[in-house]
Amino acid sequence: MTTPLAHDRYCDEILAQAEKFRALPATGADPGARVPTCPDWTLEDLVRHVGRALRWTEHIVRTRATAEIPMDQVPGVEGPEERGDADALARWLEESASVVAGALRAAGPDAYAWSWAGRHDAGFWARRMCHELVVHGADAALAAGRAPEPVAPDVAADALEEWLEIVRFVQRALPDGPAKDLRAPGRTIHLHATDTDPALNAEWVIELPDEGITWRRGHEKATVALRGPLTSVLLVLYRRLPLDTPEVQVLGDRAVLEFWLEKASFG
Repeated sequence: MTTPLAHDRYCDEILAQAEKFRALPATGADPGARVPTCPDWTLEDLVRHVGRALRWTEHIVRTRATAEIPMDQVPGVEGPEERGDADALARWLEESASVVAGALRAAGPDAYAWSWAGRHDAGFWARRMCHELVVHGADAALAAGRAPEPVAPDVAADALEEWLEIVRFVQRALPDGPAKDLRAPGRTIHLHATDTDPALNAEWVIELPDEGITWRRGHEKATVALRGPLTSVLLVLYRRLPLDTPEVQVLGDRAVLEFWLEKASFG
């Protein structure tokens, strides 16, 4: 499988992002704190969700699964028995990241592994778990009362583009989901990172035709533009930061961007 970043780069970033979770107890983060961007969850719920995703992925990759594996068949997926122990949660998550990174490295990007997206290889999972940790790391920071840390530009750009791919996938695969309505012929969205090396070409133009969303890299006039630091642009698209966050600018028809944020969802 070809992915924008090297397979080992994803594995390294999985470990690096997990280390940020590992540091949460030292900041005095309360496991019972509500996650403002996932209001049905506490910080502990969030960590357990991420850890389960990592353990599930490790099992799929290690066993070269040919079909979806029920979560209750995955070893180590339960996490710490006692709730409220921030240190135990952080250690479990760190261990979960370590085992999935090990399984991904051992498999290599082209090894067969079932996925929900129809791309059945370990490379898909390396990329997906990397960005799962990036976005939920922002959730964890916000729950702990801190601003999300900037993400490495190559990782943030890839996370943004992967999200566009996911939105296009769910638009086609879930005809009854909200993304089915993400159609506005003639309307365009320009995403413009203002803090990256020009060589990264961290600008995107998204179109919303009836056939489903498309995008391309480049600087073009659009119906609406979202400008700001790349990590902030990414987190706005993921609805982790609001459109009126001070770090970003919205230029043009804001309603088009609000429409995108409403409909670009799994439901």
